[in-house]
Amino acid sequence: MAVFNDDISINSLIGVGSSIKGNIKINGFTRIDGDLDGNIETSGKVIVGEKARIRGNITARAVTVGGIVRGDIVGSDCVHLLSTSAVIGNVQTHRLIADDNVILHGHCISLSDETSYKNSVSEWQNTEDITSKSIRV
Repeated sequence: MAVFNDDISINSLIGVGSSIKGNIKINGFTRIDGDLDGNIETSGKVIVGEKARIRGNITARAVTVGGIVRGDIVGSDCVHLLSTSAVIGNVQTHRLIADDNVILHGHCISLSDETSYKNSVSEWQNTEDITSKSIRV
């Protein structure tokens, strides 16, 4: 009997020097080492390599960032920010790991308790909706 596990092998790879413009929906484990101008969504894990630059949102089960992300990150299980990472955007996860020298400019929700997590996300989304509709003087 064969065992299929998305955590063992990389299903999709965007290599160094590659550039993609547009939204991507991938099944399984993904590694990005190139440039992506768009959102990425997967049910598995995402690794953003040190040379990678992403301008868009990332939604995955777990996200490890070593490069630059300008957008929001939602990692339902875990988000790991390596010392070479820079994130300009919001982070939502149940568990955040941030190495030394990380740059994170945005709002972060990291709660292991499911009820507290959902309440905080809901409250933040309501605040964002109200702020986006308000008139700035």
